[in-house]
Amino acid sequence: MEPFTSHHHSQYNNHNLHMNNNNNNNGFYHSDLGGRGGIGIGGGGGMDIPTNVNARYHRSSLRESQESLSSEREEREEQRIGVIWALLAAYLPEDVRSIEKFFVQHVEYTLARGRGNLNMSGAYHALAMSVRDRLVERWKDTQLFFKEKGVKRVAYLSMEYLIGRSLQNSIVNLGLEDNFSQAMRNLGYVLEDLYDEEQDAGLGNSGLGRLAACFLDSLATNDYPAWGYGIRYKYGMFSQKIINHCQMEDVDNWLSHGNPWEVERLDIMYPVHFYGTCKPTSKDGSHVIWEPKEKILAVAYDTPIPGYSTYNTLNMRLWSAKSSKEFDLSQFNSGNFYKSIEDREYSEQITAVLYPSDDTPNGKELRLKQQYFMVSATIQDLLRRFRDTGRPLHQFPEHVAIQLNETHPVLAVIELLRILIDVEGISWNEAFDMTKRTFSFTCHSVSVRQLEKWSVELFEKMLPRHLMIIYQINHQFLLQVSKKWPEDVGKLSRMSIIEEGSVKMVRMAHLAIATCHTINGVAEVHSQILRVEVFPEFFKFWPERFYDVTNGVTPRRWIHQANPSLSLVISSWTRTRNWVNHLDLLSGLKAYIDSGSLQKQWANAKADNKARLAKFVEKTCGIRISTNALFDVHTTRIAESKRQLLNIIYVIYRYMRLKEMTLEEKSKMAPRVVFFAGKAVPGYDMAKLIIRLINSVADTVNSDKAVGDLLKVVFLPNFSVSMAEIIIPGADLSQHISTAGSEASGTSNMKFMMNGCLIVGTMDGANVEIHKELGEENMFIFGTRAYDVEGFRRALKSGEIKMDQRYVAVLDIIERGYFGKDIFNPILDSLRNGNDHWLLSVDFASYAKTQEEIDAVYKNHSLWIKKSILSTASSPRFSSDRSIKQYANHIWNIKPSRRTGPVSVSVERLQTLGIINDIQPSTSPSNEFVFEERMREHVQQSNSRGNNFVPSSSLKSSQPLR
Repeated sequence: MEPFTSHHHSQYNNHNLHMNNNNNNNGFYHSDLGGRGGIGIGGGGGMDIPTNVNARYHRSSLRESQESLSSEREEREEQRIGVIWALLAAYLPEDVRSIEKFFVQHVEYTLARGRGNLNMSGAYHALAMSVRDRLVERWKDTQLFFKEKGVKRVAYLSMEYLIGRSLQNSIVNLGLEDNFSQAMRNLGYVLEDLYDEEQDAGLGNSGLGRLAACFLDSLATNDYPAWGYGIRYKYGMFSQKIINHCQMEDVDNWLSHGNPWEVERLDIMYPVHFYGTCKPTSKDGSHVIWEPKEKILAVAYDTPIPGYSTYNTLNMRLWSAKSSKEFDLSQFNSGNFYKSIEDREYSEQITAVLYPSDDTPNGKELRLKQQYFMVSATIQDLLRRFRDTGRPLHQFPEHVAIQLNETHPVLAVIELLRILIDVEGISWNEAFDMTKRTFSFTCHSVSVRQLEKWSVELFEKMLPRHLMIIYQINHQFLLQVSKKWPEDVGKLSRMSIIEEGSVKMVRMAHLAIATCHTINGVAEVHSQILRVEVFPEFFKFWPERFYDVTNGVTPRRWIHQANPSLSLVISSWTRTRNWVNHLDLLSGLKAYIDSGSLQKQWANAKADNKARLAKFVEKTCGIRISTNALFDVHTTRIAESKRQLLNIIYVIYRYMRLKEMTLEEKSKMAPRVVFFAGKAVPGYDMAKLIIRLINSVADTVNSDKAVGDLLKVVFLPNFSVSMAEIIIPGADLSQHISTAGSEASGTSNMKFMMNGCLIVGTMDGANVEIHKELGEENMFIFGTRAYDVEGFRRALKSGEIKMDQRYVAVLDIIERGYFGKDIFNPILDSLRNGNDHWLLSVDFASYAKTQEEIDAVYKNHSLWIKKSILSTASSPRFSSDRSIKQYANHIWNIKPSRRTGPVSVSVERLQTLGIINDIQPSTSPSNEFVFEERMREHVQQSNSRGNNFVPSSSLKSSQPLR
């Protein structure tokens, strides 16, 4: 007999079977007999028997292997191994005592610590790994289930995934928050304190990444077969600090303490090539060999994405760059220590940071390299996974859909074409048809000037073969265009993928439209802008390719998790918790909108959240604020188009008015706290100057005792998903005030709306659809409409428009140095002499009038609460579940595929079947080992007696998730 070692100790701890008769186990095992074929009796299928032995069963491509065994002895051995796998691969128990046990085991064996030297960070990691264990078992089974069913899958490609923190989201989606909370309390910890130990993942920076994260949640929750693909950035974009009123950028070293949620997959690694030359291998040049000069390895890191109230758990696969020549020993031995690791440092910079600055040629090269690195590894992975199914390659589009989130991953189209033609030997026409049927493209841009372009020179240097393919696509595309419009040379130039000029450029959006079967906008008004203003000629050429899918956000994170107080109120009044997955049920709140009881509970929930936000502000900024004030929030990236300038100009105007008021006049004013949060891109000097102005105004206003609590200004630094989860539930009013026509959709407005926050905004992006759902009287709309914007810009240039005198007075105050002498002249110059591109001067009067209306409504408490309730009740359209169902039905052509999850097998039933007889394992490692050995002996004896216990033949091996 093999001696018991520490290896066994770890193994049996990680896969122990529980037969406790307390808590939630009740002497049962929990077993995934349904999802993986399960235990067969006498060669039959899965047992339909009552349970609770959480034993997970593995089905693989070895289903027929038993039939090939040549002897009875080999068959018995196969059965024995199957039993071992079946009973040891158990679903982990979810009762409180078991959670405590696994937490302590991770402290002891994973972290190598004890109770005496366990700090809060260590406790977080032990808890996170305990949760991850439960995700992994569901995650692997989900992928095996999809593979067995042969379902079509979608791959979502995005350069960003702004997933925030994972601990609370995972526990909530598993439905185990009460059990984990009790277990941690028993061990001396507060679960919420451990939540706060987690650092936000540095995998995104904008709404693009938050949208991708919401979509993964909805894909998992609604049981769609999908994977997310992206890049594992070593550092986030940056950590924002405010020093002397200014934004300062620091390293966002989010991986400094490790990432317990990811699984490093050193078994999944692909070469990605760059530079080199191309050589034709046929006389007509139709076949080409690319001889690259540089090779970098892409290593996979997998993160489980759990669905809510389902066993389905999806995968987010991120790529990290690794040198193909890790270490040069000869250089090291020669004393050239830096040169010995130079290649590694050079390679790893590709995935070092999100969106490296492209202000320099080297920066541009790194960005393009980053994009190609991600898509090349992804396409290789998708092809390898497809080949594992055994299907012929021409069926790839019937089983794989690829969605491109913006133009960053568009090179995936060219990479797939290159592999199909150059590696697989498929003809151009067939390869192009396969590619077009596979890809769809989401465009988030609202103007031509925002569209991504790369120089032909850079392409020719870095990706010469890909440039050749792009030229071939463009040639065939322009032939089609010239056939439809033979006399219009200008149209050929405007629609061409290659932009002619002093510097030739590749238009990435044009490339996407020419090669994808569907192009979608992200809001009704945005989709119309794409059709009419951005791509009008493409729309006339291929009207059937353009489609609208309004963005959405997940109610699991943005109501149920972020706002538990409101979640309880909603569940109480809708009489169900099913609204979390079926947001349409929120409309039922409208029937009780006049109920004094509902209004009181609603107001109490809001008060709780405002108190939490006020506490956070004091801790973060040292500013005390009154929760009786209206909490007015403006959270988004700092940019001229987002018009934080309009907001702070009005704040200055309001401040000056308050200083001029009598005490009686002040007593009639609604107190207000104005919050700003967001980052400016490091190279965006004007945005950084806006941050400086906001903080300078805040310093002046907050220290003025004559104003007191009537007005406070707060800039919360280093805005993140976890911060948003505190701000959004506590907000009374949210500002979405971009110049009409400049916002594609926006999703923060949807999050605020779901949380009962009223919106002040322009008719831009998703505000238009929110306005349609809520009605004119229930949100505060102001400002120029999109169709008038260009006219007003021309009028400003020509001096036809006179500025509002209140607005002029504020600019004069800034100029006189009230908030800093000669600092803000660039801002003033951008707003005067016809330079006001974003129409602050045009919209100020309307904005100021709307603010007066807001004050009046806020002072009518009952009316404000009614509008707040109606805001939440009218938000179902803005669930990402609805968005994903649109994509699935109209673009991807995929269906939900739901795992039923484990079934249970009672100890008594196993004993009756002669599988375990008198075996009574305990939770101690040594007894588990004895149990496992006795099981082997029992199986051998049982088989020799002819008492056949035949597990699924697939159980003999557990294939890794690949």
